[in-house]
Amino acid sequence: MYWVGFPLAIALAVPMLPAGARGLRDAGLVRTNYRGAALAFPLGAITATVALVALAPLAVLNDRANLDLLPPELRRWLPYLLGIAFLGFLDDALGQGEAAATPRGWRGHWAALRAGRLSTGAIKAIGAVALAAYVVSGQGLEGWRYAADVILLVLVTNLFNLLDLRPGRAEKALALLGAALCLFAWTLVPIELLGIFAGPALVGAWLTLGERAMLGDTGSNLIGAIAGVWLLTVLGQDARLIALAVVLLLTVYGELRSISATIEKVPPLRWLDSIGRA
Repeated sequence: MYWVGFPLAIALAVPMLPAGARGLRDAGLVRTNYRGAALAFPLGAITATVALVALAPLAVLNDRANLDLLPPELRRWLPYLLGIAFLGFLDDALGQGEAAATPRGWRGHWAALRAGRLSTGAIKAIGAVALAAYVVSGQGLEGWRYAADVILLVLVTNLFNLLDLRPGRAEKALALLGAALCLFAWTLVPIELLGIFAGPALVGAWLTLGERAMLGDTGSNLIGAIAGVWLLTVLGQDARLIALAVVLLLTVYGELRSISATIEKVPPLRWLDSIGRA
């Protein structure tokens, strides 16, 4: 019955996300997107809240009624998911003034540190490594495999942050990854393990594609964390090394080139990227 969290979270997200987006806008929490439109921001904070609302009844029923509604492995990954969302929210709330002065990505963090300034982006990067090191520990992995899993989790989280430059792109990438893992591994582990987080994230695409809200780093970090945990829990050790190589190449490319420009140049990617967009 672990899959129950997924439809429950979706059912909660349908009314809560639009209401939350309106609340953000009414509170003056807006950010200008790539087309110059002022959108409710950050939607990722509402997405994480919906997941916690879904978690509450499931946890009570799981414990008091002895129902198998929450997978035991969820306890292991919750610190990373919630911690990375908090670090993203910190960047969203305090890092706006740094955006113009600091390049986006790892180069920007390093440049800030060299200048003697600890940017919110650098805090987020350091915190992500610490959280990943914690949740990956205790699995009896060899030293180099442990390090590889930590790096994979952090880089996947960051990669979705790099992808989140156009509405709905991060959510589409998450949906495609989840579908691929479920089909090729013939498993429902992604849905069973993190359905309460993935459901609201996918529903949120309705608002981001319609340019009614922006995920912010809170949302893109959370989506990237979901994707990273999926890879670590579904793939075997050797497959994770292959995934690490692919993600590393994409990360380097995203740091040196424009992912959006590349997508625009490739017709199938451009078509997929534009589906549902306002």
